[in-house]
Amino acid sequence: NEDDIRRKDIRIGDTVIVHRAGEVIPQVIGPVLSKRPPDAQPYSIPATCPTCGSPVVRPEGEAMSYCSGGIIVCPDQRWQWLQLYVSRGAMDVDRVGEKLLLTLMREGLVNDPADLYALTKEQLLPLERMAEKSAQNVLDSIEASKQRPLYRLIWGLNIRHVGEKAAQLLAAQFGSIDGVMAATEDDVNAIEGIGPTIAKSIVSYFANPQYREVIEKLRAAGVRLADEPGSGSEAVDGPLSGSSFVVTGRLARQTRSQIEAQIKALGGTVMDSVTKKTTYLIVGEDAGSKLAKAQKLGTRILDEDLFDRLAAGETLPEPEPAPEPEKPAKAKKPRAKKAKAAEPEAPVQATLSIEA
Repeated sequence: NEDDIRRKDIRIGDTVIVHRAGEVIPQVIGPVLSKRPPDAQPYSIPATCPTCGSPVVRPEGEAMSYCSGGIIVCPDQRWQWLQLYVSRGAMDVDRVGEKLLLTLMREGLVNDPADLYALTKEQLLPLERMAEKSAQNVLDSIEASKQRPLYRLIWGLNIRHVGEKAAQLLAAQFGSIDGVMAATEDDVNAIEGIGPTIAKSIVSYFANPQYREVIEKLRAAGVRLADEPGSGSEAVDGPLSGSSFVVTGRLARQTRSQIEAQIKALGGTVMDSVTKKTTYLIVGEDAGSKLAKAQKLGTRILDEDLFDRLAAGETLPEPEPAPEPEKPAKAKKPRAKKAKAAEPEAPVQATLSIEA
């Protein structure tokens, strides 16, 4: 976020103050000026990616700058993609860690997630610290990942703006990766909890022939690309049905994951970010930009007590309208005084004292 770096005047070599924002994210407050090196230089975003040389771009209306090479061209982005794909929340390939992934990339054995399913024991055994049993464990872990639910595959594809919650919504709506690939922006945008930015990103992703080729390689490897009916992706009818929620800040009685699970169990939809479609924002301590955006959009804001009442089926009272800012009092113009007619000057009386 170049604007934030400039606004806070953070320079190369600075010591910075960091605090915890929400439950997880560390936030940089600003530099410690007393510890700033005399030769500290302001930071500028490079014009090209230092890894692949692709131009660095900043999409209109966004705060972040990105390498335009994408996950197919840029090795660093591809590395991050593979880490996401094997992570516990996505395809959960638990025997393939960061070090092994890096080795597989360096050896030219894996360039995209689908390449994992083509690995053989003969390819793994020559690698450092890889014995017969460990190689078999790796292959078994990769094989087991073929049966993960659809939403975990969608999340693992590393589509920009698509996190776990958006992936769950897509899986529930379309039921298969083919359904997602065939969807238009209007189809995706019509899903409760997904806005136009995510819709555009999804359609753009699957318009790229290279990503479609990865999907076909996954299909050929036997990876599950559709959810079975009754797999748990169907909508739940409950007191929160038809409402979408975003949770932010540090909660007092539940973790964020617990309250999100409760929302889903009661029929609600959980979103990653606040949009015009968000019904409620549940806030804890240290709520940040999501709270500011909700206030700007007029989204209903709940604390934990109000959410508990809503989850119990209670109809919440309408929020009190925000007080209108006081209008500054208009300065009164001084009235021009009428000039009075000049009065004749009174004779000046003087007393003289004459001494002899």
